Amino acid sequence: MRLELKGLTKKFGSFTADDDIDLVVEPGQIHAVLGENGAGKSTLMNMLYGILQPTSGEILIDGEPVDFSDPGEAIAAGIGMVHQHFKLVGPFSVADNVQLGREHTRFAGVLSAGAARRAVRDVSEQYGLHLDPDAICEDLPVGVQQRVEIVKALSGPKTELLILDEPTAVLTPAEITELLQIMRNLAEGGTSILFISHKLKEVQAVADTITVIRRGKVVAELEPTASESEMASAMVGRAVSLQVDKSAAEPGEPRLEVTDLTVVTDAGVKALDGLELTVHAGEIVGLAGVEGNGQTELARSILGLLKPDAGHIAIDGEDVHGRNPARRIKAGLGYIPEDRGRDGLVAEFSVAENLVLNQYRDAPFASSGVVNASAVDRRAVDSIAEFDIRTQSPDESASSLSGGNQQKVIIAREFSRPRRFLVAAQPTRGVDVGATQFIHSRLVAERDTGTGILLISSELDEIYALADRIAVIYNGRIVGEVDPDTPREVIGRLMVGGRLDDETDTADDEADSGPEAAAVVNDAEVETETETDVETSTETDEDANGGDR
Repeated sequence: MRLELKGLTKKFGSFTADDDIDLVVEPGQIHAVLGENGAGKSTLMNMLYGILQPTSGEILIDGEPVDFSDPGEAIAAGIGMVHQHFKLVGPFSVADNVQLGREHTRFAGVLSAGAARRAVRDVSEQYGLHLDPDAICEDLPVGVQQRVEIVKALSGPKTELLILDEPTAVLTPAEITELLQIMRNLAEGGTSILFISHKLKEVQAVADTITVIRRGKVVAELEPTASESEMASAMVGRAVSLQVDKSAAEPGEPRLEVTDLTVVTDAGVKALDGLELTVHAGEIVGLAGVEGNGQTELARSILGLLKPDAGHIAIDGEDVHGRNPARRIKAGLGYIPEDRGRDGLVAEFSVAENLVLNQYRDAPFASSGVVNASAVDRRAVDSIAEFDIRTQSPDESASSLSGGNQQKVIIAREFSRPRRFLVAAQPTRGVDVGATQFIHSRLVAERDTGTGILLISSELDEIYALADRIAVIYNGRIVGEVDPDTPREVIGRLMVGGRLDDETDTADDEADSGPEAAAVVNDAEVETETETDVETSTETDEDANGGDR
């Protein structure tokens, strides 16, 4: 399939989301569309997929104009799309979600569950996506839910053009490696791919050509050989430093003390197994590990969203056992959740309401139980300006924002109130390079005021850039604490259960820990070789409803 967009424009009232976009995707080409959060990327893809209709301009497939009134027509034409915000029915199984809209039947309209399961197994095994057809989607980690979305897109009629809208935003480094290889395989088989991203290394690793969009306009056409600095500057319209400027930490008294913390899942598995960790005032402790080794349970236990089966958590020397999240927040605990949709925002609430979500009972936002709307609005106006939240109005619902701008709302809320300790879980997930630079600088500034920070990140680059001390988690335990000068291969070895004093080849650890762990052991290669070797490369979100606005 050859795709051509000519003068494609989309307006929402007086606001122009996309302005006269021209773009061509050749058969078998991986065409990356790079841009900031809110640049217009997802709005463009939603027009191509029939979710939105263009205000003007045209879409041509193999030279013929097309006009999709809904996604079903786009799918019938051979276009598949993996959305950044999942389009899954939570209580349904993987197989049920994959067959929605194209149900497998035996006779007289009776659904064939066996055929649906086989279809999921066939596609997931073909592309190495490893899905259980009977798993319930709402119980799956976000990375596995993303795999379900990919299998959905590949399970219909032959997909000749695949749109991937920020597909790596919630994936681990190992899963990103797999996805980039899947993209190459598809392109080699003739499938055209539109890869929407703001992750520079991933774009360098896999793209054949790059279109850069800024504030709804095409501002550059680049080759993947372009430097990260060139791409970043084109995205944001100014020079961007990719390094974090920070002085040495001056740790003070303990802010967080975790002792013998144990959490047992409903399946009887120890998600946390006697975990011990201390974070001091004025330091950033980076928690490194393969996702699924207890990071989520640790963060939720600290906030009070999860009740540990054993152990103690103390903040500023006081045991917080029995305190609910509201009391912990009021005592100075800040929380940037890894899953902003579940734990960070109320999607139906306005931007202004979400910005005071954990302060709406407090002055000046309320008095005698009555909300002070003008104070809420003033906070919103100030935060939108300070944190560059791309929204048409403080009254716009959070669900209509791009994922990166949703993340900015959470960051603004947590940084706009007093706090003594901050849990920052995946703080830059789904955030573009300019906003990442801003968030990193704010985290360092928070540290310098005496706040203790626990940074949980799946990206070793982020851990190395920000952490004053690195704790490695494996199977629910801290298996080593090292300084940021420690070589990546040492941290990689710890992440898969090795030891600090183990000088044997990491391949032994890889063999014992499975393919995903093996990919993470080589995370140093994952993070650095993207510039030179696409065969070993790898290295974050916008909604269908005008989400890129």
